[in-house]
Amino acid sequence: MTVETTDTAPARTRDHPGLLRRTAVPLGMLAGVAAAFAYVGTVDPNQPGHYPACPLLQIAGIYCPGCGGLRSAHAIAHGDVTAALGDNALAVVGYVLFAVGWSVWAVRAARGLRGAPFGLRPGRTHLWALGAVVLAFTVVRNLPFGGFLHP
Repeated sequence: MTVETTDTAPARTRDHPGLLRRTAVPLGMLAGVAAAFAYVGTVDPNQPGHYPACPLLQIAGIYCPGCGGLRSAHAIAHGDVTAALGDNALAVVGYVLFAVGWSVWAVRAARGLRGAPFGLRPGRTHLWALGAVVLAFTVVRNLPFGGFLHP
């Protein structure tokens, strides 16, 4: 008489790693971004001497697309969305897009799905459009009527 036993415990294979292993990279990126925001939230960019000044602003007197970005991150870290938008509206849009993209990535990783979310693979057209938005933001914030975009 032979008795066969079967193991009913789920087997871990290389195709199905554990939840922590699947989400390690998204969680690591979140930790890095959270640490950066915590630092900027603690060390106030509105106080001189903590961060270098924008070279384009100092040399040419022109606001680059990143001018006000640290002040914007500081305001977001303190929950002041209105001040963040006033410091750098484009950066706030970037924070929101990053948060949405990271959330989709983390959920997909937790479910074991691979590949770009929503089939998101930016092509040449998307990159040119992004460059056009950044360029338009930069030009408008440096024109007299774009004063509302000054940091």
